[in-house]
Amino acid sequence: METVQHVFSAWREGLKGIYDLNEVEAITLLGLSEITGFSRAKIKAFPEQEIEPDQTKQLATILTRLKTGEPIQYIIGHTEFYGLPFKVNPSVLIPRPETEELVEWAIASVGSGQFAVGSILDIGTGSGCIAISLKKNLPQFQVSGIDISADALDTAKENAKLNNVDIDFIKGNILSPETPFAFHLSPFTSIISNPPYVTLRDKTQMHKNVTDFEPHTALFVPENDPLVFYKAIADFASKSLIANGLLFFEINESYGKEIVELLNNKGFKNIELRKDMSGRDRMVKCLNH
Repeated sequence: METVQHVFSAWREGLKGIYDLNEVEAITLLGLSEITGFSRAKIKAFPEQEIEPDQTKQLATILTRLKTGEPIQYIIGHTEFYGLPFKVNPSVLIPRPETEELVEWAIASVGSGQFAVGSILDIGTGSGCIAISLKKNLPQFQVSGIDISADALDTAKENAKLNNVDIDFIKGNILSPETPFAFHLSPFTSIISNPPYVTLRDKTQMHKNVTDFEPHTALFVPENDPLVFYKAIADFASKSLIANGLLFFEINESYGKEIVELLNNKGFKNIELRKDMSGRDRMVKCLNH
């Protein structure tokens, strides 16, 4: 019978050149835990633990898919974000650790702000990970999410149900402001967004597990207008936020100064550019005029 150790060796060899060693270890742990039901602690502590033949077959099938670059989260159908479970599929982006940092900043800012209650809007909600994490941690606020993709919104609704929160999800295109959105909660006390911000130049340096599998509408922007979503969201926010309401963005690290300048020109104040855990400019917070 195969053991945990055998699986680690096979996956290390099979995924060589696709992921670095630390990523391979994390992916293997995730796969083993999903299929065997063993805790990560048990997997690490007992490498000689034997694995059932049917589980060995399932793990081999997962490895075959991983070799194509398909993300493990899509293969197993779920992931964790901000300590909460989320279903994921190719209609939504896989939530990233740096987005958890944005959520943390928003919770700390909104929770300690001058507004004891209010409403929050997540623009480009995708899997719903931002909106749902905010609602879980700021239950006194009403939360809405908007996305252009009906499939993404279906996933977000499933995730809201999974995490037992009530969120108003709406289909809409933030780039078409002439179409009024059916929001019941505006004006908002806070707006937050992790919009598409990857340029085609950035794409050449990205891993194929992102460029080949994750939804392009949620990732890419035109090379000649990389701030298109920030402009549209800032215009929307200036009309839809209360006075001194908070606006949060996740950003492309290459455009921090440009986004600060854009917000400044549109009359936002107290603009703060923040680095992520890797020391890259990845988040902005500001106040409405």
